Amino acid sequence: RRQSMMSLPDSKLPGVGTTIFTVMSQLAAEAGAINLGQGFPDFQPPARLCGLIAEHLAAGHNQYAPMPGLPALCEAIASHAQRRYGLSIDVANEVTVTAGGTEALFAAIHAVVRPGDEVVMLDPAYDSYGPAAELAGARLRRVPLRMPDFGIDYERLAAAIGPRTRLLIVNTPHNPTGAVLAASDWERIADLIEPTGAMVLSDEVYECLVFDGRRHTSVLSNERLRGRCFAVFSFGKVYNATGWKIGYCVAAPVLTAEFRKVHQFLTFSVSTPVQHAIADFMREEPAFHDGLAPFYQSRRDHFATLLRESRLALRPVAGTYFQLADYGAVSDEPDIEFCMRLIREHGVAAIPLSPFCAEPLQARLVRFCFAKEDGTLERASERLRNV
Repeated sequence: RRQSMMSLPDSKLPGVGTTIFTVMSQLAAEAGAINLGQGFPDFQPPARLCGLIAEHLAAGHNQYAPMPGLPALCEAIASHAQRRYGLSIDVANEVTVTAGGTEALFAAIHAVVRPGDEVVMLDPAYDSYGPAAELAGARLRRVPLRMPDFGIDYERLAAAIGPRTRLLIVNTPHNPTGAVLAASDWERIADLIEPTGAMVLSDEVYECLVFDGRRHTSVLSNERLRGRCFAVFSFGKVYNATGWKIGYCVAAPVLTAEFRKVHQFLTFSVSTPVQHAIADFMREEPAFHDGLAPFYQSRRDHFATLLRESRLALRPVAGTYFQLADYGAVSDEPDIEFCMRLIREHGVAAIPLSPFCAEPLQARLVRFCFAKEDGTLERASERLRNV
C-alpha cells in the first residue's frame, strides 16, 4: 500500500546538523579511540555529594522543586558568590536554577531577543549560541577574536555593535581557546554597549578553572553592566557531573523575571534531590571550588609535558580544561579531516575548531580535553607523539 508522506515545512535551522561533539564522540566510540574531544571529565563526582543525593532520594525529595530553584540552593549560590567574588545577590529575585548551562543560555537569549534584533558573538563561539539566537529570529553578527592570543578585537567589536544590537554573548573562561577576560575587558565592553540598548550574556561555566594565580572576573563584578547582563554557571563542570545537567543564571530582577517566563516553559524545574544535595554540599564544603584550579592546572601541565616531544604546538591555556594544539607542522588537511584521521589512524579523538567559527582561522588548530586521569592522558599522548 502506498503511504502518504507529509510535506515538512522549511527547517527553522537549515544550516544546523548533528553537533561536532556528537559526531566525534560517536566516531571515537566506533573506533575504540581515546576520547579527548567532548568536554567531560573521567573523574567521579565527590563521594560525599553522591551520598547526599542518595539520602535525599530516600528522604522522599522526588517531586517538583520550585520553578526558580530550591531556596536552599539559591541561598548557597548567593553565599558562594559573596565568598569568592564579594558579590551581593538577591536570592529570591536574581537566581534561577536551570537544566544545565545550555538551558540557561537558551532561556536568556529568548527572554530578550526578538525577531529582527542583532546578536553579536565572538568567534570561536560555543555552538549552542548561534542556533538559539536564530530560533529567536535574530540576525547574527560574528566578530573573530584576535589571533594569536584570542583576545577581543575591540575595533571590530565596536563596528559590529549598532542600533539593532540586542545582545552581546561573551564566554570567559573561553571554550575552546582557554582565554580569560580581565576586569579591564569588562570596562571596555561597558564603554561600547552603555550608549546602546544592548545587553550582555556571559557564559561563565568554567568560572573555577582559571590558572597561574589569576582569578575569574565575572560580568556581575562590573557595576556598569550589572543591571543589563545575564551570567550563566554550571554545577556539572564543578562536580565532574556533566550528565546531571544542572546550572544556574544570575541576572538583575527585571531580567530574571523575563528569564523565568521562558524557563518555566522549557523545563519548569530541575532535579529535586540533586538540588538538595548540592545545597548541602556547598554548605558543608564551601572551599571545594577553590581546589579546582590547582587540580586542573596540574592536569594541563602534565598533558603539556607528555606532548613536549610531539610535533603538535600547544597554545597557552589560561582557563577551562581544554588545550588547543596547532597541527600545521604535521598536516595541511582541514581540521575536520585531520580529526577524523586522528581517530582512524592514531586512536585519539579531538575537536576541530572550524565548527566554532564563521570565518576560517589563520591557523590549523584542534582542541583536546585534559580533564582525564593520568593513565588516559598518558595513553593518548603516546599515540599523539607518533602523529
